[in-house]
Amino acid sequence: MSSEIAIKLQNVSKCYHIYDKPRDRLMQMVAGQRKQYYREFWALKDVSFEIKKGETVGIVGRNGSGKSTLLQVICGTLNQTVGDVQTLGRIGALLELGSGFNPEFTGHENVYMNAAILGLSRAEVDERYADIAAFADIGEFIHQPVKTYSSGMIVRLAFAVQAMVDPDILIVDEALAVGDERFQRKCFARLDELKAKGTSILFVSHSGPQVVELCDRAILMERGERVCTGSPMEVVRAYQKLIYAPAEEQPRLIEEFRAIGTDRIAVEASPVEAEQNAPEQDQYFDAGMVPESTTVYPEQGARIDAFEVFDKEGRRCNVLKAGGEYDIVMRGKLTDAVSRVFFAMHIRTVSGVVITGQRFPDEGKYFDCEGAEREFRVTFSCKMVMLPGVYFVGGGVWSESEPTLCHRILDASMFRVVSDQGARSFGYMDVSVDEPALELL
Repeated sequence: MSSEIAIKLQNVSKCYHIYDKPRDRLMQMVAGQRKQYYREFWALKDVSFEIKKGETVGIVGRNGSGKSTLLQVICGTLNQTVGDVQTLGRIGALLELGSGFNPEFTGHENVYMNAAILGLSRAEVDERYADIAAFADIGEFIHQPVKTYSSGMIVRLAFAVQAMVDPDILIVDEALAVGDERFQRKCFARLDELKAKGTSILFVSHSGPQVVELCDRAILMERGERVCTGSPMEVVRAYQKLIYAPAEEQPRLIEEFRAIGTDRIAVEASPVEAEQNAPEQDQYFDAGMVPESTTVYPEQGARIDAFEVFDKEGRRCNVLKAGGEYDIVMRGKLTDAVSRVFFAMHIRTVSGVVITGQRFPDEGKYFDCEGAEREFRVTFSCKMVMLPGVYFVGGGVWSESEPTLCHRILDASMFRVVSDQGARSFGYMDVSVDEPALELL
């Protein structure tokens, strides 16, 4: 296998023997090869693909399509019936909830056990333990048996172990769906760091937007077979067209996608379902909404102290009404004399994609700061046209001269958009103005 390839599968299939009655299993042991008392179920059928080092590949497909079986075969927790699987480097995996943990052991003991399985020495785990515990952020529960953990705490600890030991290959199977918004954002930020370091990531999710935002390529699985491979957007559109198609149309679509193979998937754009289940709240500020993924860049002539959101009555808030008008205020200090300065603010989703932002002053215009130690307060006025959900605010101070980045903070604060009306839009933005009109001609 080439040193540039992290994962290579050649004609991999996995067969299970299905017995209709318990006694048939015993009869099969007695009969040997002379008679068959079972039915064959092929969870994987002749699957082949390659994943390069540093590549992030999403796997999508309906329940029962073979996604989880495929990941277990790659991890080595299942043996394939036929075919060849090759991997290069240390594999970290988040598969079934709590898999790999001994429920009787404490979180602390499970950290050392899992890290040892991944090939780390005790000295290496000692060196990384503080980072693992800090990322999991489960407090004193890390010294309690895992059987006392909630599902969210198990995911926190499992992701912390697998992602903080710097694996060469990281496999994630729907595990992030269990955590809350803050932890999900923290995980996606860590995935971005691993990608930058060259880690190959296999990511299984039913969330189309997450696959599109995170992955370089995507694979569509159906009934144990790899139907097609392509760009994330094209594969997600094919997947959504498949699951929303009438049952009688699905076989034709599968054959259509299979015929196209790894070429461009020519399907009509289908809507990406927005997750709009955020509960309505009357309060305008939730003290518990504090980001866990805040990243602060070095200060090089400026310091940002805070990003805060205020409503038009001057109240600080982080529970915002859809369609309302708010001010996002960036406060800080220009610590050195810097020339040709501009400020910028951005708003990101839970998975880290920037959906909007503002620059001040306008493109091509700048401010000059002749003296040091000058405080600044930049107010960005915004109308919350985003759909209900959780969003993160960050930004920075830039200069056209060196150093160009004076200071920057990612995920400095977070807010939730809520609505008391049903939404007609999908995705991230509510672009509707009036009620849609139907004319039957």
